[in-house]
Amino acid sequence: MAAKISLSVLSFLLLVTFAVSKGSSQKERQASWQKGPCDITRLNAQQASYSHESEGGVSEFWDHNSDDFQCAGVSFRRVTLRSRALLLPLYHNSHSFLYVLKGRGIFGLMVSGCPETYESPQQSEEGIQGQRFTDRHQKIGNLREGDVLAIPAGAPHWAYNTGDQELVVVILQDNANNANQLDRNPRSFFLAGNPQRGQEQQHGPQTQHESGNVFRGIGAETLAEVFQTDIETAKKLQSENDGRGAIVIVQKGLQVIQPPLREEHGGRQEHGRGNGLEETICTAKLRENLDQASRADVYNPRAGRFSTVNSFTLPILRFFQLSAARGVLYKNAIMSPHWYGNAHSINYITRGSGRIQVVNHNGHAVFDDNVQEGQVVVVPQNFAVVKQAGEQGLEWVEFNTNENAMINTLSGRTSALRGLPMDVISNAYQMSREEAQRLKMSRQETLLFSGSSRGGRVAYA
Repeated sequence: MAAKISLSVLSFLLLVTFAVSKGSSQKERQASWQKGPCDITRLNAQQASYSHESEGGVSEFWDHNSDDFQCAGVSFRRVTLRSRALLLPLYHNSHSFLYVLKGRGIFGLMVSGCPETYESPQQSEEGIQGQRFTDRHQKIGNLREGDVLAIPAGAPHWAYNTGDQELVVVILQDNANNANQLDRNPRSFFLAGNPQRGQEQQHGPQTQHESGNVFRGIGAETLAEVFQTDIETAKKLQSENDGRGAIVIVQKGLQVIQPPLREEHGGRQEHGRGNGLEETICTAKLRENLDQASRADVYNPRAGRFSTVNSFTLPILRFFQLSAARGVLYKNAIMSPHWYGNAHSINYITRGSGRIQVVNHNGHAVFDDNVQEGQVVVVPQNFAVVKQAGEQGLEWVEFNTNENAMINTLSGRTSALRGLPMDVISNAYQMSREEAQRLKMSRQETLLFSGSSRGGRVAYA
């Protein structure tokens, strides 16, 4: 009898142990889904969160600690240079990709080890040696509306507004790139001035913030010896009393050595393998224009156009692992629902307004709202997105975190549904073969569709 009771107790304990272990394994499987920076349940259309006012312009920054930017591993800012304003020389801890919103100017990019190929000759008084050079520097490029410019990590650069109107650029910094060996915080190292000395505005109130350039932390005596100059000149390098900020006004205009301005058409060039000489960093092409309608990759006269720049059109982007695109949608036009299979996409609205919807892997709409000029929407890799313009159209520039971002569409002539057999569509969506055929063949366009304006909000066909 005692043996039977012991056996019953043992069986009960085994049953309880099995039930507990089964429940634990279920919890472990549920807990195996790791929460990361891209486990996003809600995206936001973001505005600049704080700014630095300088003598010659303003620098505006988006909050790179937000979930959206942390997922993409990037930071974002907008810089405005007034007429005759100079952005002081600086370099960053990661690759940067720049787009010119409006205005025109010039820029310089200094690459260590590259020759100073721009020279200003002046006849010497003696005339024996022929010529002597009063200035010599690395090459200078032009900036105009619609240009994208690639800036390598650690490369000092500067920019100057040569026009009468403001020069405005937006800049993406890819902090997750392997070129950045620090953390994912964006860092700018200035070679001159007190870049952030002045007023900082954040959500309304203004505060004082001060930081110096890289020479400030080096002793004046050391600088005097390094540059073979006097102490007073060395102290000027440190710029302790310079309160102009990161952007300064050049009162008499900037005098640099530059060839005559040549109108560039931004046409595509064929890039073969070459012999290697023309592809060195010293001579690499860094700039391409995305605004010209004639270079559009996709064009629909009733819907708009879509232009891209990647490592095929701008080979240095292989080194950057970045690409960009420019989208223009006419009134109520739609860009096919799509996703990027190998890149995050950071979208800056440049003009107009419209509606954007973004869907995650669970089929949840993590973003569904109207957007307008000046806002940034981050679309994580593989999240489906659809854009539709409002009454005034919608224009944007997008930065993608892959040198050749691969777009996949859900509707249109080259879409995923078009590639499915009709019976797969019929059984997957519980519809007749006739309905499946109509759905599959409904759009003959590839990416950009003309739309309609039914209802209060933007409607989808």
